[in-house]
Amino acid sequence: MNQEEKNARTWICEVGRRLYMRNYVAANDGNISVRLFDKTIIATPTNVSKGYMDEDMLVKLDAEGVLLSDTGKPSSEIKMHLRIYKENEHVGAIVHAHPPISTSFAIAGISLDAPISPEAIVNLGVIPIASYATPGTKDVADAVAPFCKSHTGCLLANHGALTWGKDLTEAYFRMESLEHVAHMTMISHFTIGRVNELSQAQIDRLAELRSNMNLIDATMPLGAKEESNLNGFVSVSQWIKKREL
Repeated sequence: MNQEEKNARTWICEVGRRLYMRNYVAANDGNISVRLFDKTIIATPTNVSKGYMDEDMLVKLDAEGVLLSDTGKPSSEIKMHLRIYKENEHVGAIVHAHPPISTSFAIAGISLDAPISPEAIVNLGVIPIASYATPGTKDVADAVAPFCKSHTGCLLANHGALTWGKDLTEAYFRMESLEHVAHMTMISHFTIGRVNELSQAQIDRLAELRSNMNLIDATMPLGAKEESNLNGFVSVSQWIKKREL
C-alpha cells in the first residue's frame, strides 16, 4: 500500500467519525469515497457505521466498480460515486450523508438557491435537487449525473445530501457548509421571516473571486436587483412591532 492510499484510508475514517459525531448520519447511513491518482477508488463498506470504521474495513475498486480488495463489500450506492467520477474528471472525493436540515429541504422538495451567504456562494453555489430514485439503484446515479459538472453537490429527493470536491477535505467541508446554509435558510426564511438577499452585482463579484480560487465549477444563484443589505436594516423592536400588525 502506497502513502497516498494510506492517507486516503486514514482520512476517510476520520471524516466518517466527524459525520457521525455531527449527527449527519445515523446507524449505517452514508458513504464516502476517494479517487486515487491511479484512478482506483477507496470507499466505505456496506452495513458499517461511519463512526466506527477502521482502515482495514475500507474497500478498493477500479474505475468500473470491480472489487480489488479481499475483504468487505462496497455500499450499493457506489454506483452513484462511480457515475460522478466518470462525469467529472476533476472530482477526487465524494461524501454522501443525511444531515437533518438539508435532508428536510430534500424531503420538502426545496432547493438551496437563496443568495444569503457569501461563503456559501463561493464554496457551494446553488445546490439543486436530484429527482427521487430508489437508494442503491442505477436510477440514483442517473438522477445525479446532470449536476456533476455544473454544481458542487446536490440534495437527493427524500433521501439526503451529496457533495464532491477535488479532494476529501473539500468534499467534506462542503457537506458542513451545505448543512450550515440550510440551517441559516430555515431560520431566516421560515423563523425570522425576513431576508436581505445579496444583489446580482454582489454575486458577480463573488463569482469573480471564486474563479481565482481553483475550485470545481459551480452554478451561481440569481441575486436581487437592489443591494438591500447596505441600508435595509431594522431593530428587533421594530421587527416585532411590524410582525404584530
